[in-house]
Amino acid sequence: MARARRKPEPRPAVCPCGTGQPYDECCGRWHRGGEAPTAEQLMRSRYSAFALGDVAYLLRTWHSSTRPGELDLTGGPRYTALEVLATDRGTMFDTEGTVLFRAHYRDGGRPGVLEEHSRFLREGGHWRYVDPL
Repeated sequence: MARARRKPEPRPAVCPCGTGQPYDECCGRWHRGGEAPTAEQLMRSRYSAFALGDVAYLLRTWHSSTRPGELDLTGGPRYTALEVLATDRGTMFDTEGTVLFRAHYRDGGRPGVLEEHSRFLREGGHWRYVDPL
């Protein structure tokens, strides 16, 4: 069974995913148990979960074929901004999709950027993160 480690951060007023929307109306609704309707929305909500330390959400939205047994974000980078560069499929009518993004962060006081082309599949009717391409 997957184990979560790290106490989540306090919830912000504005969503960390970069839409400018209130957190509760954006990724917060998915973090509280809803299911993101597109691969891009799932990717944004997973970015927000990384930014907030919501390990339980990250594990819940990871495809069963690649989900780790546990996830420890303690001491990891602090995510500061997200850029979605491209999406391919991943709509409400698709079963697979990809999202290319850049996640900006600070680690040990130094800035960094993670660029990833992520693959998403539907599992049990819900979008799940699979792996980087």
